[in-house]
Amino acid sequence: MPSGPALAMFELESLARGVVVADALVKQAAVKIVIAEPVTPGKFLLVFTGGEAEVAESFQAGLATGGSNIIDSLHLPHMAEPVIAALLRGTADAVGPEDAVGMVELQTVSATLRAADVALKRADVRLTHLQLAKGIGGKGWFTLAGDQADVEAALEGAAAVVGAPLLVTTELIQRPHADVRRDVLGGKK
Repeated sequence: MPSGPALAMFELESLARGVVVADALVKQAAVKIVIAEPVTPGKFLLVFTGGEAEVAESFQAGLATGGSNIIDSLHLPHMAEPVIAALLRGTADAVGPEDAVGMVELQTVSATLRAADVALKRADVRLTHLQLAKGIGGKGWFTLAGDQADVEAALEGAAAVVGAPLLVTTELIQRPHADVRRDVLGGKK
């Protein structure tokens, strides 16, 4: 089971309070802010990573500072490395011609991060896309690629960890057409 650094996030209803929380948590411990920006629908998203103890300490400082402005939060002590890499680079792995592709769509950012973490730890799959809240009404979604049985297992794990009403859907495409890989999924020809 792959595990990496700790990851935590806050969704706040106040943009200004989001900046105050960001300041408080980096002053509390040595953590790296990965995302700190307004997202739809008018929320502030703050995602940060680092060592387990540092993230836990900064998470507590963020909870105290954010108070009633916090809509949602998440703290994962050992996040799957591909999720951290996708957040830092803004890209993920490509889809190959023999891959099956699984898609998971969720209602919240925290549910998306939790589901992606479980999916990647449950089966031998690659994270091929991760989008959090921007331009999609506060939702999140991600895609996975690999052998069909592994993708199916990853989708089952993702669905089980969040469930209704946070899970919008999971979908599976067996070997997507080359045009879909290129034009929609951004994969290899």
